Amino acid sequence: MYRSKDQTDKTEVTCIRNRADVIYNFKVSFFTMGQLPNFPWNSLERELETDSSSEMILDILKQTCLHPLCCKHPPSVRYRRLFLSQLIKRHEASGREPLDELYDALGEVLGVEEGTECYKSYLLPCGEAVSLSESTAVISEGTTGLVTWEAALYLAEWALENTHLFTDRTVLELGSGVGLTGIAVCRSSPFSSSYVFSDCHLSVLHRLRDNVQLNGLDNQNSPRVCVEHLDWEEVTEKQLREIGAATVIAADVVYDPDIIGCLVKLLSKILRCSANGSPPDVYISSTIRNPDTYNSFKHQLESSGIQHEVMTGPVTHVFFYNRQATIEMIKLYI
Repeated sequence: MYRSKDQTDKTEVTCIRNRADVIYNFKVSFFTMGQLPNFPWNSLERELETDSSSEMILDILKQTCLHPLCCKHPPSVRYRRLFLSQLIKRHEASGREPLDELYDALGEVLGVEEGTECYKSYLLPCGEAVSLSESTAVISEGTTGLVTWEAALYLAEWALENTHLFTDRTVLELGSGVGLTGIAVCRSSPFSSSYVFSDCHLSVLHRLRDNVQLNGLDNQNSPRVCVEHLDWEEVTEKQLREIGAATVIAADVVYDPDIIGCLVKLLSKILRCSANGSPPDVYISSTIRNPDTYNSFKHQLESSGIQHEVMTGPVTHVFFYNRQATIEMIKLYI
């Protein structure tokens, strides 16, 4: 079948774009330590069927384990071992000659001892990365606040699409955890006049301050950013007025039935603390793991005279995370 030069050129451009997309998806998935079965392995295998060289495998290796970001802020040792083992498996299955670079990379990781901390890096639309020191365990030091959860990624994507709510405003984030949402907002653009990260667990606050500094947002470089110890039970309306937040956000704070009452009382205080004569805009992003717990939260809001409105989620997919999870964003008002 005859194909014109224009048709051939378009086909080649499409192939190059597909290849670049596959490599980029590997990069994004790797640095966020995404689940390995969810990597685009099938797309890689299709590419290998049409390309007799090993260039694509090498390109993926260069964009993951050999990337400067991995040298500076590496994912966990175990994760890198598993990833490289899978990449080697796919390469060997293609019938190609062994790649020394692959085995050298695996050998280097095999000689490293696993620690209790690792890094996850999230690529922003502006091309920069948010790198976070996180715990290798879901529960560490008596808290779940040392890892990033899906609702924080969802909230960050939503915030990047709704910049007007963060422009020239003081923003207060409740339960900031390791800091993904706030750092993404502050790094993408100088949205807020000031951004207040907050948490109450001492280990979480220590990790949060480290991550804020790691991403160049410490007080010396960015005086509009601060990290505060905020105990939900003890904070007063006076303290909240001093913060003067016009926008208040929180992600994954509705997970324990025992703290819902305390959270609702705090939200009631916040909504009654006016900034410039108006109550702040309050948004809560939640992964609904237990519907009973989440419904109890909504019921207690209603009993406290707080109304809610379900918000439309982010349209643009910026980060790599489990999008099968049930996540809901609500706006609160009185």
